[in-house]
Amino acid sequence: MKPAKPIVRVVEVMKGGVDIVDGMTTVADALHNMKYPETRTIIVDKRDDDDEFGVVMFRDIAKRVLAPDLSPKRINVYEIMSKPVVSVDPQMDIRYCTRLFDSFGLSRAPVIQDGKIIGLVSYTDIVLNGVARQDK
Repeated sequence: MKPAKPIVRVVEVMKGGVDIVDGMTTVADALHNMKYPETRTIIVDKRDDDDEFGVVMFRDIAKRVLAPDLSPKRINVYEIMSKPVVSVDPQMDIRYCTRLFDSFGLSRAPVIQDGKIIGLVSYTDIVLNGVARQDK
């Protein structure tokens, strides 16, 4: 009988750093102040406890600001964000995470625990970090 593959959790492969900005931040300021540009993602913070997180990816900026030749200094992130975000639990098995991504056409998602964003997971993280862990 073949031994079961170990379960690799999202928390084991995710990036811990994520940029979170207020919705009124301009696109230019959000990009200028990014600490984690390799994520290619900006999370838009909740306005209050009853609100939801939003997300802006670099492709959104390219399509909705650069292509129509708008000024990034005049566009606020709330104007181009997607909201609400589809998020994942840190204890989710990466196999289910990839199925979720496929079902919703996602390439990355914030990882939320107890209502707070603790990281970001992408297909790249899952493939580069998850496959190696499954082979152990």
